[in-house]
Amino acid sequence: MITQLTKQEIAEKLTSKNIRPSLQRIAVYDFLLKNPVHPTVDTIYESLSQTIPTLSKTTVYNTLKQFAEADLVTTITIEDGELRFDADTSDHMHFKCSSCGNVFDIFETRRQKYISDD
Repeated sequence: MITQLTKQEIAEKLTSKNIRPSLQRIAVYDFLLKNPVHPTVDTIYESLSQTIPTLSKTTVYNTLKQFAEADLVTTITIEDGELRFDADTSDHMHFKCSSCGNVFDIFETRRQKYISDD
């Protein structure tokens, strides 16, 4: 499970992975931590560009790629062409509700309810 971090703690975490903690990188990681909805690049860009007008979609994409390479986030492909990101890198599964479209985490304790030996 993920915990909330201060911007200083995020900067230290990025630095520990040899990633320079720029304003944009800290904002992207902070967004992922505060919004565990498995957002797409577009979702992150649309939310953050309101407060960081110099942010580009390319910057968001490149930042997420760098985070994935450093094991700070996992990438999730739920449907064709729908790449999402998760800051919770612990072992868990994902489920997309066909009614509301939201993606949910399923952790080991809940997983047993959905997996049977049949």
